[in-house]
Amino acid sequence: MSVPDDASSLLGEVAFALVLTPVAGAEALAATCAIAKIAADVVPSPVGALAVCRVTSSDAPAAAAGALSRLLRGVPLVLIERREGQLSASRWLDGDRGDDLAPGLVLNDAPEVLEDLVLGSTTPAELDGVVSSVGMSRLKAMRVLAAAARAARQ
Repeated sequence: MSVPDDASSLLGEVAFALVLTPVAGAEALAATCAIAKIAADVVPSPVGALAVCRVTSSDAPAAAAGALSRLLRGVPLVLIERREGQLSASRWLDGDRGDDLAPGLVLNDAPEVLEDLVLGSTTPAELDGVVSSVGMSRLKAMRVLAAAARAARQ
């Protein structure tokens, strides 16, 4: 009998995953996802944009969190996953997985939209202001990010 290093593999496949970011705009995060080749629906929220992963098989959510955290250097992100009714949360920074977090603490004082998505009571398709990274070209993504950078400088 062998014991895996990561106990999450014992819980089954990921049914839902999202990356919680402090990025203010959904369009800017969707552009970042497009550049990283991450299929996600980005939901705006008062605490930052939420990238809901479209691909949850294997280690795709962890790969998405790692790629986003590499592109958003110095910005801590939180990956929240739901497997067979169990939530897990982990901190990511500069492409590296950090500490595991208590999901209850992450969801404490969270906006309603985050709770609704994580608990499965709503989907991105049912929400307003959602931007998809799917189908966004690299050129459009670069234009969106350049416009966001210009707006931040002003």
